[in-house]
Amino acid sequence: MFRIQAEDERSGARAGVLRTAHGDLETPAFLPVATKGVVKTLTPDELRSIGAHGIIVNSFHFLLRGRDAVAKAGGIHEFMNWDRVIFTDCGGFQLIRKDFSFHLSDEGMSFKLPDGTPYLLDPSGSLRLQEEMGSDVAFSLDDCPQLGSSEKRTLLSMERTTTWAKESLVARESENTLLFGIVQGGGDAELREDHARTVAELEFDGFGIGGLGLGEPKETTMAMVEASLKGLPSASPKHLLGIGSPDDLGHYVSAGVDIFDSAFPARNARHGTFFADGESHDIRKRRFEGVTDPLEKGCRCYACGEFTAGYIHHLYREKEMLAMRLLSIHNLAAVETWLAETRVSLREGTFSRPVRV
Repeated sequence: MFRIQAEDERSGARAGVLRTAHGDLETPAFLPVATKGVVKTLTPDELRSIGAHGIIVNSFHFLLRGRDAVAKAGGIHEFMNWDRVIFTDCGGFQLIRKDFSFHLSDEGMSFKLPDGTPYLLDPSGSLRLQEEMGSDVAFSLDDCPQLGSSEKRTLLSMERTTTWAKESLVARESENTLLFGIVQGGGDAELREDHARTVAELEFDGFGIGGLGLGEPKETTMAMVEASLKGLPSASPKHLLGIGSPDDLGHYVSAGVDIFDSAFPARNARHGTFFADGESHDIRKRRFEGVTDPLEKGCRCYACGEFTAGYIHHLYREKEMLAMRLLSIHNLAAVETWLAETRVSLREGTFSRPVRV
């Protein structure tokens, strides 16, 4: 299921392969975020062209709208026309979103469907939804506390997440869906490590590190990730949920994280920011007007191979959707290319941690 192929002697970085029902995912890997079944503005062919071998979809959003359509299509892969790996988020993170109204209890999350029907999302129901969708890797339902929650609230979230993890394992039915448990623990390193050890005792196929990237200082995030990793088995795949900016990747790959997902590269692209030469740049700036070079020299993505930075600058200032698409292609290609090069360097024993992608 997961095999470590190479490990760096000077850090925790490693290269591996996660085997799923829809092919192998080589790690360290980055999953573009396709929350509602699409990476915004991009087609599946474009995602394949940049080297993406997996994406992550939010199952909770399909519960609200689209569940029947996915079922009629024969599953999420057929619905999206995506023949590679799909992870599905359980929806626990939605608890802290202000645009959703929940009542949280030990049984699960109660809310109203768009038609007003009351609904309880419990651990077994969450997993059943993800298995019905045909997920390659599902996550057990977790209780994700708000940033800055009290120790009492954090301890409760850990207890619930552990109980729900056990219920998810009992409820699993599909042999084609791997199941990952989630580590919580707020901003307390001791609680993080303790919860990681507790979840690690359960028979999951891998583990997610959740509840981070919510606005806490980066130093706190790093400390919480490292504490979580201490409590998890080295032989298992580890997924850092919702974090994957260029600033973060080098550090967390070196720490031993195997899988990332983040909306950061595509979201920033839609707002005019692109990655090049280890820095972030704003395509809206006047200095890009008339520039005849690509966004980044040496980049082999479609945007850099076919268009100049000056042209994309023009498109963005004219509010043309193509600018967002091209910047999204470039940013995601930059992340996927760096991770592909990282995997090669780990196997060849030449890995060195970069400051930025």
